Amino acid sequence: MTSRERWTVYPLLFLAIGLAIRPGESEFEINTEVLSSSQVRCRELLIESDDGTVLIHMGRVVEGGGGRIEVKDSSGENTVAIGARPGESFGRVEFFDDEGRLRSVLDGLD
Repeated sequence: MTSRERWTVYPLLFLAIGLAIRPGESEFEINTEVLSSSQVRCRELLIESDDGTVLIHMGRVVEGGGGRIEVKDSSGENTVAIGARPGESFGRVEFFDDEGRLRSVLDGLD
């Protein structure tokens, strides 16, 4: 390879490598019927019904709290929530009434 070819090829090579590894928003959507994986890593997981109602919400859904799982009824109202609240280091299970209001709590204090 001549010197002139090197001055052409190497800068293009470094440009291509730099563009390939640069950080950026890589948000995209995959539509599939079945997904098999040994591990799924994400910040949030939503399970929706056919009409778009959120039935299960997993993630950091409470500001400053730890992980949390919320199970909802067919209308999208909370029924059960498992996780930690902000400022608390223990887990709890919360039960809600038909209108999504908190009814009772099982926590790690007893």
